[in-house]
Order: sequence, then structure tokens, then C-alpha cells
Amino acid sequence: MTEYPRSIAVVGAGLSGLVLARVLQQHGIDCTVYEADTSARDRRQGGSLDMHEDAGQRALHEAGLHERFRALTHPQGQTSRVLDKAGTVFIDFDPGDEQGGRPEIDRGDLRDLLIDSLAPSRIAWGHKVTGADPLGDGRHRLTFADGTNTTVDLLVGADGTWSKIRPLLSAARPEYSGVTYAELRISEASQRFPDSAALTGPGMFFAASDNKALMGHGGRHIELGVVLRVPDDWLSAADLDWSDPHAARAYLLTHFADWHPDLRNLIRRSDESLAIRRIFALPIGHRWTRVPGVTLIGDAAHVMSPFAGEGANMAMLDGLELARALVEHRGDLDTALARYEAAMFARAEVSAKASADGLAMCFAPDAPRALTEFFAAMGVPVLR
Repeated sequence: MTEYPRSIAVVGAGLSGLVLARVLQQHGIDCTVYEADTSARDRRQGGSLDMHEDAGQRALHEAGLHERFRALTHPQGQTSRVLDKAGTVFIDFDPGDEQGGRPEIDRGDLRDLLIDSLAPSRIAWGHKVTGADPLGDGRHRLTFADGTNTTVDLLVGADGTWSKIRPLLSAARPEYSGVTYAELRISEASQRFPDSAALTGPGMFFAASDNKALMGHGGRHIELGVVLRVPDDWLSAADLDWSDPHAARAYLLTHFADWHPDLRNLIRRSDESLAIRRIFALPIGHRWTRVPGVTLIGDAAHVMSPFAGEGANMAMLDGLELARALVEHRGDLDTALARYEAAMFARAEVSAKASADGLAMCFAPDAPRALTEFFAAMGVPVLR
């Protein structure tokens, strides 16, 4: 039996690591979150997230933050629209505030809520981990980019897709999912471009045809994903300076030449900022044999494509469940980690499969027909 850890290091101040730190703090257990960014404002945090009742919202309830979370959610954020490239609307559904169980919140607002709930000393900003080495007794030494290091009794990898901690547990590497995702934004869309705001609606929207999609969330700002099923070398083969937003937008528009002008305007009207990345996923059912003194949460454990809306919710539930296991098994770290991992492996496999199925559905040859049928099977009215 391994005694309860005297020191806990969480690598990564994403949603999973922050939930873990918050719940441990509520129970009087110290930990340090090591984050490579120098502050919470170093990077834009992405678009809107829907919080599931049994995952993200459960974590927020147990973290004592649910009321503050609800105050930050988007009005009508649970509406759904599905279109094809001609602009034909197949789904236009508003569940209403009373019926909808998945309120929307900006990822940045959610992260700020969690950060503000922690004692300032909990997060060590500007600590980029460059190495993690086992010391043979369940402890690990973390080395940082500035050459300093620290030794910890429990090491939690919450450091995302390309985790520095994962190799301590698993040889698995994320694989390219077949799609590449450009993240754009139309700021103040409801004021500047009311026709675009009307096209997307105030909640989730998805336009799909021909192995391409425009997807995201509407509202005051339109968070837009331009998604293409392309080879894994597509970004480099384009021979383009992707840091030039004008050139990037112009190139993306060439791939949507036969789409409705109003849909093309979503790309044309986007802000100067643009981020583009290939989407990776770990194998469905990824798991490892228990290793003393270390575990993974969030994308470090089970990165998956975003086509089921599971990633952020799974990450937050991981943080909660690991914290609960540590609290409930204070005298037995091995039992706490084994309990957490067994439950996480099972639910992550289900979510990873749903995400892979969602990707296939969204990029099916007859898209958006399969997506429309998926909504219909849940009782959502279909217009066409």
C-alpha cells in the first residue's frame, strides 16, 4: 500500500487539471498546477462548449461553481441548425431553456471561472515541463524549461494531446483523424452582420457537404470551424503562409467555391485571427497497466475528435472523479488511482467511439443526411 501523497503535481491548467485542483482544494488537499503559459491570457481558449448534465455540469456542481457557471451561459445557446452547402435548412430546433440540458459557455469564461476559484498559489504559471522521470519509488522528478526541477509523490498528466507525462504509462501516440480544422471568429456578428447571425442562429450550427463542413456556435459572436477531410500533409502541401489571415481565408474559400454565398461569407467576414490544426485521436479503448505514482486525465488520457461534444465534458469528469478517489482513499494512493482509472477507461471508450462515429456521420457521402437522421432519432423535428 502506498501512503497518501505528500505532494501532488498537476501538469497543465486546462479544464481537467483545474477541476481536479478545485475539488482537492475544497477538501483541504494541496496540489500545484504547473502551466507552460505565463498567464491565463497567453492564448485564446477556443469557442463555445456545451456542458452535459452528467459530466461537465456534475463537476461544476461538486466544485461549488454551478450557479456562477449558469450566469455565464449563452441565452438560446442550445438551439441547433443543420444545413447543406446550398443553405437548405434540415434542422432548426430550439429546446427552450426548461427542456435543454446542455447550456453553452465560452471555453475562456469557463476556464477563468475555474482559475478564479483557486488560491493564487495553486497555479505555477510559466512552468513548461520538458521532462518527467521516475525515481523508482512511485515518486517522479519534473524538469522545467528554465532548468529547475521538483520531485513529487503523485504526478497527474493533464497536458493534452501531446502529453509529456503519457509516455510514463503508455506507448500509444495520437493518430491523424483525417480532418483538418481551421478556427475562425466573427466578433460582434449580431451587430455587424445580422444576416450571418440569422443564418447560424444563436446556438450550434452545422453545414456539411462533399467532405467539408462549416460548424460552430452563433450568438453575439460566431465561433466558426472550417473543417475539411484532407490528407495529413495538406497544410504543408498548400505552400501557404498560414499565419497570414488574408491568404489563409482566400485559400479556404477556394475549397467552398460552389457553396451558397451566405455560407462563404462566414469565412470571408471572419476576424484577422485564425488558428488551424490537424485533429488527432488516441485509439478507441486506450488504457494502460497501473504505474505507481502517476496517472492521466483529459486529452492526455483519451484525446478524441470533437464530433460528439465529449472532450471537455470527459476532461472535467476525469478531474472530479480523480479528486473524489483521492479524497475517499486518503490512506491508499494505489487503490485511489486504480479505482479512478478503471472507471475512466470504460467511459472514455464509449465517448471515443461516439466521437469517431460522429466524425464519420458528419463527413458521410450524403452529408448532412446522416446527421439529420441522428437528430430525428432523438425526436428533433426535421424540416426536409
